[in-house]
Amino acid sequence: MNSSVAEKNWLSVGEVANRTGVTVSALHFYEQKGLIQSVRNQGNQRRYARDVLRRVAIIKVAQRTGISLEQIKQAFAVLPQGQPALQQHWQQMSELWHQDLTSRIEQLSQLRDQLSMCIGCGCLSLHYCPLRNPGDQLATQGAGAHFLPGNGDSADVPS
Repeated sequence: MNSSVAEKNWLSVGEVANRTGVTVSALHFYEQKGLIQSVRNQGNQRRYARDVLRRVAIIKVAQRTGISLEQIKQAFAVLPQGQPALQQHWQQMSELWHQDLTSRIEQLSQLRDQLSMCIGCGCLSLHYCPLRNPGDQLATQGAGAHFLPGNGDSADVPS
């Protein structure tokens, strides 16, 4: 980036922060995690290509739905580096999340529909809970908290 003309095609970290509603420190963090990238100008200041605005918007929306930064990074791997992503790239990326999001929606719907019954019963038991252990499938794993795959967060699944 040697000329002022080239500078006009790039955004400063402050401009990206203002346009996206994300703090400068969050942008630095996203860059450190490999989600976005910048170049340095002659004054050693970060400059971002304009397509970073879309990437930051996707990061924000994805985080709100519970998608981890690592999952976002994996999905962004299908997007071209150094050039704006085309519709086909965004479509390919969205297909990576489709099944996971469908599963999350089903789990949330199940929770919404069965939670009042669970709270109402007051049993606080994993033995018979239709949300966490339907049919007492985990009885063979002994005492303690165990969760069925697909009925809780991936962190709940025994390894």
